[in-house]
Amino acid sequence: MRLTSVQLSSNSCECAAQYLRCARRRCAGRLPSEGRAELRLNTGDIKERQSQHQPAKHQCPEHGENMANAYLQGVEISASQFLDIFHHYDNDGNGYIEGKELQNFIKELQQARKQAGLELTDKMKAFVEKYEQNADGKIGIIELVQILPTEENFLLFFRQQLKSCAEFMEAWRNYDADHSGYIEADELKNFLKDLLQKAKKPYDEKKLEEYTLTTLKIFDSNKDGKLCLSEMARLLPDQENFLLKFQGVTMARKEFNKIFELYDQDRNGYMDENELDALLKDLCEKNNKVLEVSKIPTYKSAIMALSDGGKLYRTELALVLCAEEM
Repeated sequence: MRLTSVQLSSNSCECAAQYLRCARRRCAGRLPSEGRAELRLNTGDIKERQSQHQPAKHQCPEHGENMANAYLQGVEISASQFLDIFHHYDNDGNGYIEGKELQNFIKELQQARKQAGLELTDKMKAFVEKYEQNADGKIGIIELVQILPTEENFLLFFRQQLKSCAEFMEAWRNYDADHSGYIEADELKNFLKDLLQKAKKPYDEKKLEEYTLTTLKIFDSNKDGKLCLSEMARLLPDQENFLLKFQGVTMARKEFNKIFELYDQDRNGYMDENELDALLKDLCEKNNKVLEVSKIPTYKSAIMALSDGGKLYRTELALVLCAEEM
C-alpha cells in the first residue's frame, strides 16, 4: 500500500507528527513509531545549501583567447585541447556554456574556421543555426564534443555503448569495484579501456592515461580525484540524465535515513520495487515542479539497476537521494 505524503512546513515537529499519523492510518500500523522526526520531502533547504557551494571558476592556460582560437582552427582537437576549450568558454565554471558564453563561442568558432580556410562542418552549421539567435541556449560537455572534431571522440564512446539511465547505473555498479560510491582513477581507467576495446579503437598506454586524466579534469567538479555518481552522469545528455532532476530533491543524511526507514516497510534493511515505487510516487507528488509522475517507471528502473538482485540497500539509494556522504 502506498504511503501518502503530507506537505511539511518549517514547524517540523507538528508537521512530522501529522505525516506519521496519516501514514499509520493508511498502513495499519506497519510504520516506525518516530512520531516527531523531521521527515521533509521538499527542496528548499538543500537548494540553499547547494547554492553556497558553486564550483570555482576555471582559468584558461596562459594564452587565453589565442589558445582557444588556435585550437578551434584545428582539423583534429586532442582530448586535452578540448578540455582547455571547454574551460575557456565556461567562464563561471558551472559545467555549461550558456548565454553570453555560448554566443562568444559561436562567434569565435566561425571566425577561427574562416581564418583557417575551413568550412563549418554540417554539425557545426546545424549547431550555429540552432543557437546563434538563442540567448537562452545552453550546452554541456557532450553537446560540445559532438560539434568539435575531437580526436577519437572518446567521450562519445560512453553514449554509444550506454544509451539509457538504467544502462548507465548498471555500468556504474560494475566499475565501482570496491562499492565506495565513487569511481576512482584506476576504476575509471578500466572503464575507458573497456570502452575503447569494445569500440575496437586503437590506443596505447599513454593515450589511455591522457583520456583518464582528461575525463577526471572534466567531470571531477570538487577536485577530489574521483567521480561520484552525479559527476559521472554528466556523460549522459540532459534529457536522459534523471539525476539532474533528483539533485533538486536530495536531503541531508539524517532526513534520508528517516525516509529510508519509513519506506522500508518490512524493516529488512533494503527496499524492493514496490517500496521504492511508493517513495517515488510521494516524491513526485510533493516535488511536481521538478519530478514527473509519468517518468516514475524510468526513475525506478534506473535506481533499481543499482540494487543487488532486486534488493536496494541504503547506501545504493543514498547515491541518488542523499546530499551527504553516508
